[in-house]
Amino acid sequence: MDASPPMAEPPTLSVEVCVQVTDAIAALADIPRDSEHWTQWIATWLAVAPKIPPSGTGYELALRLCDDAEIQYLNANYRDRDRPTDVLAFASLETDMPDPTALELPEASAEPLYLGDIIISVETARRQAAERHHALSLELVWLATHGLLHLLGWDHPSADALAAMLACQEIMLRNSNHWQKERALTLGHSELADYT
Repeated sequence: MDASPPMAEPPTLSVEVCVQVTDAIAALADIPRDSEHWTQWIATWLAVAPKIPPSGTGYELALRLCDDAEIQYLNANYRDRDRPTDVLAFASLETDMPDPTALELPEASAEPLYLGDIIISVETARRQAAERHHALSLELVWLATHGLLHLLGWDHPSADALAAMLACQEIMLRNSNHWQKERALTLGHSELADYT
């Protein structure tokens, strides 16, 4: 049985997503792992996300689905937090807030604009999905939208900034057939403490 929700109508943005599934989680059957679905979803999310950086030829990013051990290693080395986390985002563009005019964009190129890397711990996502009583695939796309917004310059240093970011995630999910009307808007991710 495919755990992936149906794909939305194709957006007009050109997006390439390199999906990597680590050996530690490759045996799991209930995770969306094909590049076609992720590319379609991320293209849809970018099409509705406010203030995306301009790109004449499209966008690229990497999505890595891993285990707690790998994400803990990355979290310790890059954030000085020696514990697993659900999602990390390593943006290739420099900005403090979602403002495309503040981005330091590379010179014009025929290549797509590389946004960065999103790394998601499937083990942590599975626990969070169980705690919040929804499917693992929904938790994974929630975390992917969160990571994507970080690649676009969003951050949540305050409760107000987090509320704005979560509202944008909800819009993205609504537009890619991941919205469930019976779910709380934030899917249980509403406290600033969930993102530290």
